[in-house]
Amino acid sequence: MADDGRVVTAKLPDDLVSQMDEIAERIDRSKSWIVRQAVTEWLAEEQRRYELTMDALKAVDEGRSLTQEEVEKHFAARRKARSRATRAA
Repeated sequence: MADDGRVVTAKLPDDLVSQMDEIAERIDRSKSWIVRQAVTEWLAEEQRRYELTMDALKAVDEGRSLTQEEVEKHFAARRKARSRATRAA
């Protein structure tokens, strides 16, 4: 990765830094690389969570929602089907 970018400082607990040191040595990567990977993955997950939340709110606004009873019925049917598949195997 190119050396362009900005420096961000974060105070981390000693045990977390020690764990990062061990892993960095084991995989022959820098702590900066590990932090970039972790932040990149967290940001992607957070974006996905945000998108799912917005989709869910839109569905509710459009009247596309289920009652608690419908959800319970759906999952009861799934459990029953899974139980049958397990017994058949």
